[in-house]
Formats: sequence, structure tokens, C-alpha cells
Amino acid sequence: MSPANAISTASALDILAVQAALHEQGLDGWLLYDFHGMNGIAVDVTGVGRQGGHLTTRRWYYLIPASGEPRALVHAIESHALAHLPGTTERYSGRAALESGLQQLLRGMRRIAMEYSPGCAIPYVSRVDAGTIELVRQSGVEVVSSGDLIQQFSAVWRAEQIKTHTAASEKLYRVKDRAFEEAARRLKDGAKVTEFDIQQLMAAWFVEEGLISDSAPVVAAERNAGDPHYLPTAETTRTIGREEVLLLDLWGKLDVPGAVFADITWVGYTGREVPARIGKAFNAVKRARDAAVELVQQRTRAGEEIRGFEVDGASMAVLRAAGYGDAILHRTGHSLGESVHGNGVNMDDYETHDDRRLLPGTGFTIEPGVYFADFGIRSEINMIVGDQDATVTGPRQTEMLALL
Repeated sequence: MSPANAISTASALDILAVQAALHEQGLDGWLLYDFHGMNGIAVDVTGVGRQGGHLTTRRWYYLIPASGEPRALVHAIESHALAHLPGTTERYSGRAALESGLQQLLRGMRRIAMEYSPGCAIPYVSRVDAGTIELVRQSGVEVVSSGDLIQQFSAVWRAEQIKTHTAASEKLYRVKDRAFEEAARRLKDGAKVTEFDIQQLMAAWFVEEGLISDSAPVVAAERNAGDPHYLPTAETTRTIGREEVLLLDLWGKLDVPGAVFADITWVGYTGREVPARIGKAFNAVKRARDAAVELVQQRTRAGEEIRGFEVDGASMAVLRAAGYGDAILHRTGHSLGESVHGNGVNMDDYETHDDRRLLPGTGFTIEPGVYFADFGIRSEINMIVGDQDATVTGPRQTEMLALL
């Protein structure tokens, strides 16, 4: 890949913008901390490891105060770990020097944000261990969640990243169409076809399309579609038969630095006419998906706040009203980013209570589903929030695909 095709991912952290956000939230600072890459959010925000070096193996701290110059604390043998960031740096080596250095770093701070969530209400935010939180509190500092800061400085996509998402989405839809067509062709010809067969074809088409992912796609037939995290392998695959639900879940991004993921799920039926029970479940999932989309668009167009748990609530209400409360196994959607599960807000009041706001420039999935012992149904689309509207970035499935 030539440098001209790369997306800038190591642009300087906008300290002034962070400080403005800290003032707005009534915070004295944001303390970013990591050990061995355990806090991926801090690594992402600071760009540690993207400067031609390696991830650090010792504890480091980077404090952005609401006013004044940032300051860092790093281990002496990794003295240049944060050299690419603005501010002053102090070094430590032994444990005593670390503790005294941290107290000095926090001088003048009363209330700071860290990657912490009270009661672990949002585990995706809780990246700092309890012992480190205790150590900071021993300095007389109150620790609050950095959840909204993460949204603003780690989850918002730049314009060029949005373009990579749109391109990846178009490619995923093509792969999905080819997969259903091939499964249908083999079934019509009377040839044996397994979930793994279709999955491996899709993986090859990813390569053709220039897509990368952290996993091969999900191809799940009948009862396997009732397991939201089923993934076929050569050893566990099932032969796809006639008159069965066939679920495809595929996610990928362009093979360029800074690209962000797209993630879709569609369902088909390997017969001519979808049975009433399956069709009823699909229609409930479709209405739940569309209720979530409508709420996001309605609030965004009105200039009103919308939070993740509210989107989940709108979708879940439809499924429960349709009598599928016991068939729900997961939240309505998740953040998208450079990882398929991004650092932003999730559409969740089921597994967690995500009260973070959907900010302009953030992307996420809407993917309600219902699951039974003999089949499962999920419909997954992607959305991006803009300044005055929110957009679904690909076609929505409106009916079950009858494949034969």
C-alpha cells in the first residue's frame, strides 16, 4: 500500500478540544493510563505504539488538565513512550518513585476522568483496574467516568473514515448476495453444501474485494442460527438442507490504516415459501430494527439528544409486545470503529445501561434478534449520525429471502 492511500491515524491529539470538553463537564483533567496495552482506549487516544515503536511494557500516565500544559509519567527504560505528545514528562523506576511521581502528577486535581464505570455499568469503558483507581484516590482525587470523552475523542469518525465505511458496506452486500446465490444454486443442483463451504467462499471473496476482518463470516443454518455467536469450522460445520433458515453475518473493513468496519446480517430460507412461524419472527425483528432507526433519526433531525439505552428500549419494546421477550439474547447494537466493536456508545439497556450520547460522526449497528432451539432471526444494518440527520448506510432487509 502506498502512503497516498493511507488514512491519517496518528494526527496530533487536539489538546485544546479536550480541555474545552473538560471545562464543559466540570472536570479538572483526564488521566489516561495503560499497562501492557490493557487500556486500548488510552492507547488509541494517545497513539502510543503507532509511532514506529512497540507497545510499552511498563505503566504510563498522561494527564490532560482542563487548563495548562499536559504532563506525563513514564518508566525510565521507556522514557520516550509519550514523546510524540505535547507536555512535560517525569520519569520513575522503582515503586516508591512511581507513587510519589503520581502524587506530583495529580497536584492541583480534585476531579478527574479515567476509563472507569461506576458499578461497571458500561464494561466497555472500564479499562482501568481497581487498584490503580485506589492509588489515584489515595491522592485525594475523585475519579469519574471518561465515557463521554471517549465518545468525542475515540469514537467520532473523520470524513475519510466515513468513506471507508461506505465502501466496505457496499462490498459486504455484494459478498452477501453471492453467498445466498451460491447456496441456492448448489441446493437446486442437488449438490451437498455445508456452512463451512459457504463461509470459505465468502472469505475468498473478501480477499477479492480488498476487505479484511478479525474472523471469517458467520454462516448458520437452522438450529445453528439460534446461536448468536455460532461460527462454523471444518470440524463443526453442518450440511445446509432444504426448508431451513440460513443466516449470514459478515463484517469487514478496507485494508488501509484508519479504515472503519461495516457489519451486516441477513437471513434467507432454503425453500419457496417461508413458514408462518418464521415469517412472524422476521417481521417482529424488522419492526424492532425500524423502530430503533426511526427514533435515532427523529431525535437527530429535531436536534435532540439520544442515548444508547433509549435506542435499545425502542427496539426491545417492539419484540416484547410481539411476545418475544423470552427469545431475546442480546442488546440492539454496538459501536463500530477500527475494531468491529468500537469504543463508542452501544445500543444497550439489556446487557448494560449505556447512557452515553450518540454524537455526530459516530457509527454503530442496529441488530435486534430472536432465538429459538430450532432457528434464529437477526437483521443487522449500520447507521452514522450526522449533524442534522442519521443515515442507514446500506439496504434494509424487508422480507425473508426465499432461496428456492
